[in-house]
Amino acid sequence: MIRIEPREMPSKWWTVGIPIMSALVAILLAAIPLALAGANIFEAYTQMAKGIFGSTFAFTEMLTRATPLIFTGLAATIAFRAKLWNIGAEGQLYLGAMAAVTVGTGLIDAPSFILIPVILFAGAISGAVGMAAPTYLKTRFGADEVVTTLLLNFIIIIFLQMMLEGPLKDPMGMGWPQSEPILENGILPQLIPRMRIHAGLIIALISAGLVHLLLSKSIWGFKTRAVGENAPAALHAGINVNRTFMGAAVVSGAIAGLAGVSEVAGLRGYLTTDLSPGFGYTGIVVAMLAGLSPIGVVISAIFIASIFVGADTMSRAIGVSSYLADLVVAISLICVLIGGFVARYRFIRTNKVNA
Repeated sequence: MIRIEPREMPSKWWTVGIPIMSALVAILLAAIPLALAGANIFEAYTQMAKGIFGSTFAFTEMLTRATPLIFTGLAATIAFRAKLWNIGAEGQLYLGAMAAVTVGTGLIDAPSFILIPVILFAGAISGAVGMAAPTYLKTRFGADEVVTTLLLNFIIIIFLQMMLEGPLKDPMGMGWPQSEPILENGILPQLIPRMRIHAGLIIALISAGLVHLLLSKSIWGFKTRAVGENAPAALHAGINVNRTFMGAAVVSGAIAGLAGVSEVAGLRGYLTTDLSPGFGYTGIVVAMLAGLSPIGVVISAIFIASIFVGADTMSRAIGVSSYLADLVVAISLICVLIGGFVARYRFIRTNKVNA
């Protein structure tokens, strides 16, 4: 007879090692669909590695792809730590991007050292509002935030389409639904000349460090973790649960909004409806793969970005579908969920006692 019981205190190495082992197992399992597709496994993984580390351009493209995933992964991490299920980072990303082009296309004409912080602030505030609204519905009326944040994504994207056909439309865009370009003073600087990697990566890394300090060292972080672990007990201890929910929501939404600013002001320069290929949803996978660790989010985002970028190179080189990257990410999430269960619980074999 098998009995499942919680582990008393999982070691730090065990907690860190589980996501790493899960990622490695996912890569090994991904060999199965590659083999079924008729690909040479060694050649496939070799081409994937070349697509990530084969050149400076390849490596910087991977980091560029990881940048928005760090932001959205952090957004999910903060909310999930409070047991606030933010599924709306995609919409909050677009709110931040809309705020960036609203401010950065001529509303304010100022030097870079003024305009860039204003754009970042506007994007963060917009994303925060996008998460604060469904959280208010949760705390005031008991609405399920999973439903409200998910549906709000579609409302925001439809609103964006309307804005790109109206007030935000570029009159010089030859009829295409896109915004005017952000002023040069509002563009995030490149980190390497003639490469697409930009200062958004630095902002993302700083954000990860700040979130780590907030969650682990501050009173706000303690309250957030306490509410996430046991909200009734936290309420009994005198913590204002609803206020804690709202604080986590504001910070989570703000960071998701920065993802939109990073993409539109650092990479594109203007806004279209295809700005994000699902960064908000992938951020949930990033957070889960990281075990809701802010520092782990950086590693997880780089891993997933490597899968996507490497799979693109692999698909072109050996002629297999690039959708295998999505499959690897899905397998990774499943492995992490299983690994997380193993990290928290243990299986004990007991002798069955006959009555």
